[in-house]
Amino acid sequence: MARKKKHEDHENHERWLVSYADFITLLFAFFVVMYSVSAVNEGKYRVLSDSLAAAFRSPAKSLDPVQMGNPMRAPPVPHHDQNPMAPARPGSIPPVQMPMLKSLPDQRTAAAAAQAKVEAERAKVVTQIAEEMEKALAALIDQDLVNVRRNKFWMEVEIKTSLLFPSGSAQIASSATTTLSKVAVILNRYPNPIHVEGFTDNKPIRTLTFPSNWELSAARAASVVRLFSSSGIKPERMVAIGYGEHQPVADNATPEGRNTNRRVVLVVLADPDAHRLRDQSQAGSQQQAVPIDPAMVLDTAPVVQPGAALAESRP
Repeated sequence: MARKKKHEDHENHERWLVSYADFITLLFAFFVVMYSVSAVNEGKYRVLSDSLAAAFRSPAKSLDPVQMGNPMRAPPVPHHDQNPMAPARPGSIPPVQMPMLKSLPDQRTAAAAAQAKVEAERAKVVTQIAEEMEKALAALIDQDLVNVRRNKFWMEVEIKTSLLFPSGSAQIASSATTTLSKVAVILNRYPNPIHVEGFTDNKPIRTLTFPSNWELSAARAASVVRLFSSSGIKPERMVAIGYGEHQPVADNATPEGRNTNRRVVLVVLADPDAHRLRDQSQAGSQQQAVPIDPAMVLDTAPVVQPGAALAESRP
């Protein structure tokens, strides 16, 4: 009896189609699920919205513990932002009162009013200092040796150098120490900035100590500053300035005019920025001042540019 031949199984080369079909099916199912999750159910959304609105509009529930018996309760304290005249609405939330913001013009008006108040206070202090100076130096004012001037930005005490210094010297005379000490006592009570300015006439000076009137005027201003500092006035408040003969207030052609130009001026400022206004005022007044005789200027030391020279006192 002949044996049957076994048929050899042929290898299936298309098995990958089954796996590919399963993958495509799974991917399709995944996208279907994602779409269903992302789709908004308008009905469910409206139900959720109504539920939240009802929850926020409902009256607040008390969180107080349950009391046994008849507990005593304090009367409710009205809220500060509720209108007691308005009818109460159950479940309503009182509106939040927002502060009213000032408009820009109102802010500028308020700032201008505040600045005007500050300037008025500073002017009051300057006036008070000037009145004390006039009272303390009344005898010298009557002798025309001292002159006190003031406005709302600064005040000046102009002292003739014949009262303070010997001719051609920056050493304060012993008789002038008492006068300057009185001034220092008054200035020491106030925090205002102080400028001490020295001026001379146009008569030349040529010494080893003072080669020109620049050095002489600056040294005299520094001597006054040194005396004020030793009297207790803080040095950072003071400035010593020498102008030489370049800012006359009278005609140097006469002895009286030269005597007027030889002076020391104590300037008490209302605030540190007031010196700019004063410099502008002086620049305007200099245009009307009596000009210096060119012939007498040529007899002085080499020409120096007009301006202020600061002098630092040395012990």
